[in-house]
Amino acid sequence: MTVAADEVVDLCRDLIRIDTTNTGDLATCAGERGAAEYVAEKLAEVGLEPQIREAAPGRASVVARFEGADPSRGALLVHGHLDVVPADASEWTVPPFSGEVRDGYVWGRGAVDMKDFDAMVLAVARDWRRRGVTPPRDLVLCFTADEEAGSDYGARYLVREHPQLLEGCTEAIGEVGGFSYTVSNDLRLYLIQTAEKGINWLRLSTKGRPGHGSMINDDNAVTALCDAVARLGRHRFPVVVTPTVRAFLEEISEVLGIELDPNDPEAAINKLGPIATLIGATIRNTANPTRLSAGYKDNVIPGRATATIDCRTLPGQSAVFLEQLREVVGPDLDIEFIQNQEPLETTYDGALVDAMAAALRAEDSGARPVPYMLSGGTDAKAWVELGVRCFGFSPLRLPADLDFAALFHGIDERVPVEGLQFGVRVLDRFLRQA
Repeated sequence: MTVAADEVVDLCRDLIRIDTTNTGDLATCAGERGAAEYVAEKLAEVGLEPQIREAAPGRASVVARFEGADPSRGALLVHGHLDVVPADASEWTVPPFSGEVRDGYVWGRGAVDMKDFDAMVLAVARDWRRRGVTPPRDLVLCFTADEEAGSDYGARYLVREHPQLLEGCTEAIGEVGGFSYTVSNDLRLYLIQTAEKGINWLRLSTKGRPGHGSMINDDNAVTALCDAVARLGRHRFPVVVTPTVRAFLEEISEVLGIELDPNDPEAAINKLGPIATLIGATIRNTANPTRLSAGYKDNVIPGRATATIDCRTLPGQSAVFLEQLREVVGPDLDIEFIQNQEPLETTYDGALVDAMAAALRAEDSGARPVPYMLSGGTDAKAWVELGVRCFGFSPLRLPADLDFAALFHGIDERVPVEGLQFGVRVLDRFLRQA
């Protein structure tokens, strides 16, 4: 694996240097075409036949099938997205699209979300093709556009318009899972994603009586909206412990010696250090105000005001969440869905899970794989429409002092060079047994 472990760093750096910023607006997105062409070229160099599919100008995804030894088995979908969220260079220690290697890390937007895994997949596939390795079953390698804005121009487009490229896929691996959480020098938990929250981006709007800004107005749309948004932003929805989160907390309580109170899981979660924020978001539905819009002139009271709310719902909670939301904001606001994607949850069992655990333990004698729920969402929400069972497994061994969760969409995003090389070794072992 020396060649692949060395190459993964260069591949990751190259991908970071291709600006694929996704603003959520077709007019201002950088687009994924350049990265898609790069990926396709790297796959074609070793004899695979990548297909580029473009949902809109510049919004390109790549799919390639790596034929396996047993075509009767269901194919494994190995997926990563090519787009990244915006980055303000003035906030970063290094230029966010430089792909600079510094202090043992590869720095740049997309380093962990998720051009690192794209690079791992490319490195392993290229190495296998050079050495004549055949996977046990078909691998469908998929690199998508638009994951950061709901997948409409990426995974959902492929499912809707080109399902034949995904034919036969029964299971999938992608972000965000397989990363380590250090308990001690000889024990690391590796969090394998078996569930993810739903994405419900909502637009709240109020109507009022427009008028002159100098007049008293007791029917001000901005005031009504701000009252509702403030209530919602401060509200904490009830704790609900799903099977995945319960399994994770039971594992944590055992290895850390923490008493787990089923009625107060936050007491245990608060002792987890940097990942407490990530795990804490998976025990309740959440609703965070993210944008406000109203008015067109400083001295005019507008007749309408709107707010965008980023809501994330637990498995089995979608319907009750809307009822709870309405209770908080009141009956007079209009609620409109911008995105409405259901939460996912699968069981932590089966041959694929066994292969993940075995690969991790083979490369880290202190590894203890555990299931967990991702507080965000991934392209898995599209793949399940084709009946695919999805896991988050993009393996990384991380330094104990790295706040990994803070790197997602944060400044100074970076991935350890040794973590990338570890991920390649684990992925190689896993795919041989998957």
